[in-house]
Amino acid sequence: MADDDFVEETEGAAGDEFEQIDVTDTEADRIARQRDREFAEFRKRVKDADQFKVEAGAFDDATYAAIYKLVQDGYVAALGGPISTGKEANVYAAEAPEGETVALKVYRVNASDFRHMRDYLEGDPRFEGIRGDKKSVVLAWTRKEFANLQRAAEAGVKVPEPIAVQRNVLAMEYIGGEDEAAPTLHDVTLENPETAYEVVREYMRRLYDAKLVHGDLSEYNIVVHEGELTVIDVGQAVTTFHPNADEFLRRDCKNVVNFFSRAGADADVDDLYAFVTRE
Repeated sequence: MADDDFVEETEGAAGDEFEQIDVTDTEADRIARQRDREFAEFRKRVKDADQFKVEAGAFDDATYAAIYKLVQDGYVAALGGPISTGKEANVYAAEAPEGETVALKVYRVNASDFRHMRDYLEGDPRFEGIRGDKKSVVLAWTRKEFANLQRAAEAGVKVPEPIAVQRNVLAMEYIGGEDEAAPTLHDVTLENPETAYEVVREYMRRLYDAKLVHGDLSEYNIVVHEGELTVIDVGQAVTTFHPNADEFLRRDCKNVVNFFSRAGADADVDDLYAFVTRE
């Protein structure tokens, strides 16, 4: 799926230089409504697969259609088991046509915490005027994460490479080994916490220079794989023009400093904030 399908660069007031993101019906919605024979067979195979049976009640027809469209478009060839589960989304392993593993993040349209999502969307110039119903919020959130991954990667931050997005399903780079996904900072013992801290604070500065604030950065949203740190879960990241951006950044600084201080690094909240914002 090409970026131009839903991203349009606009000009205007401060903050409006960010891409406007369309959250109207997608091809997946149209496929779900048509209920063609091939889609119906695909949906049945997925529903009958052991790794997806537990999700039968959480996946609506358009979610199956979104995965089906990713298969049709050549991003996915086979589906695997769950990598992680959460309140708002599950992440599954999948195989691309070339054989490499990719990750599929599937947001639940009936997510119980969609009001929390809306708090991060409101005030973001990319989402002015979106409806407040669950479907619109969750679809906007998914596309927001895709756009945030693109912007973070362009800024030089190590994040999972975004591959494609369909409705509430995000395809991205899989970070981990053959047997399991990469562990978070919380789950490892750092041999050199000072170096790791320097990397994380540089990532935070690069995000800020790209006019983004992660908004939920902690040891639970940074994974370690082959000696590299990767920032994940950027769906809630907001632009620096968001009315709560500074509050979110200071919270990120506090979370990061608390973790690395416990790990043995010399870290200070005010110093980190000043470094990130170049004050």
